[in-house]
Amino acid sequence: MPKCYQLVGVPASGKSTWVANQSWTKDCAYISTDHYVEEFAKARGKTYNQVFRAVMPDCVRHMTADVVNAQAADQDVIWDQTSTTVASRARKFRMLPNYEHIAVVFAVPESAELARRLISRLGKNIPDHVMSSMIKGFEQPTEAEGFMEIWNAA
Repeated sequence: MPKCYQLVGVPASGKSTWVANQSWTKDCAYISTDHYVEEFAKARGKTYNQVFRAVMPDCVRHMTADVVNAQAADQDVIWDQTSTTVASRARKFRMLPNYEHIAVVFAVPESAELARRLISRLGKNIPDHVMSSMIKGFEQPTEAEGFMEIWNAA
């Protein structure tokens, strides 16, 4: 049975960095809207924030096509999105019903470290109220949701 590794964490918690540092992930389908937003921004010579609203519908279509292609190929999936709520994770379960789902959980960094990471992401700014809302609304994944395993990322 193919696996779907759902990365669960707020922005700047280390999800994309973790993927980049795992050699085994290179054979997995990488699912991410951010990946496409960044590509669209680069192609237009703009920042992530400058294109985000305009390109997000296209990014979601590309991401959905990636999911469909991975499923058709029985390919393992790394799903790199915040996935901080039960509802956001449920959509991923519905899109990949025949997969074994594994949650990879990223702790919220301490405030000073989180601020440092957020500032270092040039052109990709998240308003403080949005970050606060994500942190407050973070729901720990559980096996009751359907996860076969829950990993805590180091």
